[in-house]
Amino acid sequence: MIRVLLVDDQPLLRSGFRALLDAEDDIEVVAEAANGKEGLALAREHMPDLALVDISMPVMDGIETTREVAADPVLAQMHVVILTNYGLDENVFNALRAGAAGFLVKDIVPEDLLHAVRVAARGDALLAPSITKMLINRYVAQPLGTEAGTGLEELTNREREAVTLVAQGLSNEEIADSMVISPLTAKTHINRAMSKLQARDRAQLVVLAYESGLVSPRSR
Repeated sequence: MIRVLLVDDQPLLRSGFRALLDAEDDIEVVAEAANGKEGLALAREHMPDLALVDISMPVMDGIETTREVAADPVLAQMHVVILTNYGLDENVFNALRAGAAGFLVKDIVPEDLLHAVRVAARGDALLAPSITKMLINRYVAQPLGTEAGTGLEELTNREREAVTLVAQGLSNEEIADSMVISPLTAKTHINRAMSKLQARDRAQLVVLAYESGLVSPRSR
C-alpha cells in the first residue's frame, strides 16, 4: 500500500486528489495539510511514503518544506513531489535542488497522476528525459563549479559514466544500451552513485552532476 500525504492550501484540490487516490486499491491518503508546517508535523506522525506538496502556500511553502524533509533523518524514506500551477519555472528547479523527487502540474490528467504517484513512491525520479533537458538548458547556472569536494572522486569510472548519462536525460534502458550492460547493472551503478553522493533520488543526482561540473550544458 502506497501511503500519501497531501499538502496544499486549496481544500477543493485536496478533496479531488484524495477521492482519486483513495479509489485505488494500492494507494491510501493518510493525511491532509493546508501548509508546509502542518504537513511536516503530519509526515512525522503518519510516516507516508510520498508527499504531494504545493509549491506556493502560506506559513511554509513547498520549497522550504522540501528542505526540511531532506534535513530530517526521520523522513529519509519519504519522497516529495511538488505540485505547481505554472509548469516548469525557476521555483521548480529550486525545489529539485532542495531535494524534491519531481514535480507535477495541477491540471494533470487522472491516469498520469496515478502513474506518477506509483513511480515516485518506488523511489524513481519523476523527471522525463524531456523535462530533464529543459531544466538543464534553462536553470543550470554558468560558469560551472569544479568537482573538488563534491564526492565525485569516490565514484568508479563506470559510476561516473552512468551519472553523466542520467544527467543527459537518459532512462535506465538507454543508459544500459549506451554502456553495453544490463538495465539492472545500470540501475546498480546509479544507486551506488546516489549513495556515495548522498543524493536522495535521481533528480538530485542530475542537479549534482551539473553543479559539480561533471557534465556541462555547453558540451551538449
